[in-house]
Amino acid sequence: MLLTDRNFGTTFFTAAGGGDPILFQHLFWFFGHPEVYILILPGFGIVSQIVSTFSRKPVFGYLGMAYAMVAIGGIGFVVWAHHMYTVGMSTATQAYFIAATMVIAVPTGVKIFSWIATMWGGSIEFKTPMLWAVGLIFLFTLGGVTGVVLANAGVDRSLQDTYYVVAHFHYVLSLGAVFAVFAAWYYWFPKITGYMYSEFWGKLHFWTTFIGVNIVFFPQHFLGLSGMPRRIADYPDAFAGWNYVSSVGSYISAAGLVIFFIGMFSAFSRKEKAAANPWGPGATTLEWTLPSPPPFHQFNELPRIK
Repeated sequence: MLLTDRNFGTTFFTAAGGGDPILFQHLFWFFGHPEVYILILPGFGIVSQIVSTFSRKPVFGYLGMAYAMVAIGGIGFVVWAHHMYTVGMSTATQAYFIAATMVIAVPTGVKIFSWIATMWGGSIEFKTPMLWAVGLIFLFTLGGVTGVVLANAGVDRSLQDTYYVVAHFHYVLSLGAVFAVFAAWYYWFPKITGYMYSEFWGKLHFWTTFIGVNIVFFPQHFLGLSGMPRRIADYPDAFAGWNYVSSVGSYISAAGLVIFFIGMFSAFSRKEKAAANPWGPGATTLEWTLPSPPPFHQFNELPRIK
C-alpha cells in the first residue's frame, strides 16, 4: 500500500486523497512490535540453556519459564500503539496501552528471576558463553527498566523520538539479542566445527564489547533526557560532550569485533580438537533441559543385549 502510494498515485495514506496516515502507523507497529520480540525470544531460549549448563542445575521454574515465553509472545501483539502516544489517541486508548505495556514486564521479570534462581547455589563456571549470557541478563534488565519508563504516555510525550528511546531499544535488542548470538556462537562452536576456541580471546572479546557498548549507549539516556532528538545530522554544542563519549565507546566496541575475528582465526589455525562434550559431564544430557526430576521414562528398563 505504501509502495503504490509512492509510485502509482494511490492514496491509502495520503490525507488529501481521503486516506489515513494514522492507520499506516497502526499497521506498521502491529507488525513492528511483535517483530522485535521475534528477535529476542530465541535469545531467551539460548540463555536458559547456557545458564543451566554452566550452573550445573536444571532451569528453575521450568514450567513458569515456558508459560512466560508464551505470554511474552501473546502480549507482544497487543501493545503496538505504545509507539504512537503522540498521534492524538484518546485518553482511554492510551490508558489501555500503558497498562498492557506494564503487564508485559511481568513474564519478562519471571524469566529474569528464574535465570538468577538457576544460578543461585549452582556450581557456576564463568566460561565465555556464560559471560555472554550473564551480560545479556544485565543489559536486557537495564533496557527493560527504561522500557517501563517509556510505557507511560505522559513521560513518553516528552521523550518521544529522543536519544532516550535510542538508548532503550539498543539495550534490549542491539545488546540483548547480539549478546545472545555471541553466547550461542561460543556455546555451540566446538560442536559445529570440532575445534575449541581460546578462552583468552573469547573473554577478551566479551569484556571489550561489554565495556564498549555500555560507553556507547548509556550516555544516550542523558542526551535524550536533555532533549536531543533522533535522526538529526547535526546538534548544538550542548550535546557534544556525551556524543563524544558515545563515539569513544563505538571505537572500543569495534575493537571487540576485531578481537572476535582474531579469536576465530586462532581457533581455526590451532585446530585444537574439541572434546565430545566440551562443557563437561552432564552438560548436554536430557535432564538439563527438563524440570527436576525429569519425567518418568522406561529407557533403563529396556532389555540389555548380552
